[in-house]
Amino acid sequence: MDWDKLRVFHAVAEAGSFTHAGDTLNLSQSAVSRQISALEEALSVPLFHRHARGLILTEQGEQLNRTVREVFAKLQMTEALLTESKDRPAGRLKVTTTHSFGVAWLAPRLKTFLNQYPDVSMTLLLDDTDLDLAMREADVAIRMHPPRQPDLVQRSLGEIRWQIFASEDYLKTAGNKPERPEDLDQHRLILFGDRKPPVSDVNWLAGLGRADGAAARTGALEVNSLQAMLIAIKSGLGIGAVPEYLAEDTTGMVRLLPEAKTPKIDMFFVYPEELRNSKRVGVFRDFLVHEIGRR
Repeated sequence: MDWDKLRVFHAVAEAGSFTHAGDTLNLSQSAVSRQISALEEALSVPLFHRHARGLILTEQGEQLNRTVREVFAKLQMTEALLTESKDRPAGRLKVTTTHSFGVAWLAPRLKTFLNQYPDVSMTLLLDDTDLDLAMREADVAIRMHPPRQPDLVQRSLGEIRWQIFASEDYLKTAGNKPERPEDLDQHRLILFGDRKPPVSDVNWLAGLGRADGAAARTGALEVNSLQAMLIAIKSGLGIGAVPEYLAEDTTGMVRLLPEAKTPKIDMFFVYPEELRNSKRVGVFRDFLVHEIGRR
């Protein structure tokens, strides 16, 4: 199989159209189409179903794309390791973590890191689902749970606790402040409303103080964003629980039920075994450990 044709095939499979792949490869739509037709002829199998709305991989195309993606991922990793300076960290680092942690905690600290290591550049991918590090969807990840893939190197970054808050305005309007978990029955709650939460036990507040087997409380507001929950709390809508990294600025907010037993979030820094000796991975890991230790 011709390498150039496989490169074009990979671009088309990822883009879903000849036109978009051509833009990526700086080729015309007709040139891309000819390369795909030539590859299909050489293999004697159709690789795409063509229809008005775009291209869909055939079963054979899916099989080929899985292999090609793996090859390209390995090549990208090898290229990064070969071009990294022997004397200092260099190159692009693709980092993934949850949306709320990336926006609220990580992004504000990246200026310090990138100023400290000017030869390192970064791509930050915020996603509440786990990207596949083995397939090089990212180089490293900050995860809010132990890694599920056995072939990843992991480093514990410590734990984060949840904290319960209401705004001063809400408590004035409500007329009372909950002193026991059971008192939450008399208040409006703000809960996370998604079947795929970014962390486990995200709605533990709904059951706090309830007897075993009792129905959980419902929320006056359910929203699929921890940051939006915090904004709603600050606006005076009700009581909510957020991870402590979101609550660095508590202006206008009151922490409630500090003695309540709350779940914890275990954080991990994970990366593929192939990047164990990468300098840019090592200095970023050390930077995270230092910054988290300052909390």
